[in-house]
Amino acid sequence: MTYDYLIVGAGLAGSVLAERIANRLDKKVCVLDKRSHIGGNCHDYPDEHGIMVHKYGPHIFHTNSKKVWDYISGFTNWKLYFHHVLAVVEGEKVPVPFNFNSINRLFPKKYADRLETLLIEKYGYGVKIPILKLKNAKDNDLKFLADYIYKNVFLGYTTKQWGLKPEELDPSVTARVPVYLSRDDRYFQDAYQGIPDLGYTAMIKKMLEHKNITVQLSKGFKEVSTEIKYRKLIFTGELDYFFDYIHGKLPYRSLNFIFNTYQTKWFQEVAQVNYPNNFDYTRITEFKHFDKQQSCGHNISVATTVAYEYPEEYAPGINEPYYPVPNKNNEDILQKYLVEAEKLSGNVYFAGRLADYKYYNMDHIIGVALMYFENTIAKAI
Repeated sequence: MTYDYLIVGAGLAGSVLAERIANRLDKKVCVLDKRSHIGGNCHDYPDEHGIMVHKYGPHIFHTNSKKVWDYISGFTNWKLYFHHVLAVVEGEKVPVPFNFNSINRLFPKKYADRLETLLIEKYGYGVKIPILKLKNAKDNDLKFLADYIYKNVFLGYTTKQWGLKPEELDPSVTARVPVYLSRDDRYFQDAYQGIPDLGYTAMIKKMLEHKNITVQLSKGFKEVSTEIKYRKLIFTGELDYFFDYIHGKLPYRSLNFIFNTYQTKWFQEVAQVNYPNNFDYTRITEFKHFDKQQSCGHNISVATTVAYEYPEEYAPGINEPYYPVPNKNNEDILQKYLVEAEKLSGNVYFAGRLADYKYYNMDHIIGVALMYFENTIAKAI
């Protein structure tokens, strides 16, 4: 048969677009993915101990968009969950984003109180300050604090995560984890937060369960695209790969996860502990915290599964691309590929974190895909 659309990638972007096209336009869609599973980097599964593990690192859904929340809630119920993260700083575990509680754990009380007063007088309460902005403070005490946070929280973590210093990245990257002038220890403050009650894979499976949608896994686009008949293409993979790297490679960062199961009830205090300055890994995630779930195997009720996360360069065919690396040099390369993409407009569409080369959160991906469907794909029919 001939499909109306071939969608490359069964992650969030591809799945949202497939669902919209199948339901709203009543068109036939084939969703293709080189991996053996749906869900992209959101893929999760119960391990041998019954613990729901996020294969590609922790994914906590959070958004301020009621439209996005209402849409995705059509495919899942939610476990209410507020993410808490600790970072090891000079041997102490302190909340991140760095906030007033972090200051009080690391500095003598009188000095901590002084810093808190200075921050409120300068910026106000409940404000989020990017670290590079705080480093521009003129007050000596605030400058000391900014340099301390930069050195102990941002520099080491950013260098491990990105292979670059904070100044070498687009400011939007460091602004994602600002200094928060508050005592709110939650990692996110969005209005809607949670984790799908049966997992992300089950949620995306429900999105793709439609008579108009066919899913083919373990099949790479360039290997089988000539075997599949289709009228239009939606590509959610790497933009430079699609165009055979004619303008050079766009760099991505990848991750390597080492999973361990321990025979103990809990491994750490919260789901995520960051290690900015110690060890080669950036963080350890303990998945049971996501819903205080208990392993269900016989005689292993105290088992817990954790993942050690090691950043690395992306190497096609060896690991997976996770994060585009936003900075001026890469933006120049991207613009050349966007010119190539425009030449195919109307027959080939590009969407998603990799194809757009944007550091999207999950809710951003959904929002962008919904908007792209309404403004571009639906109007082209």
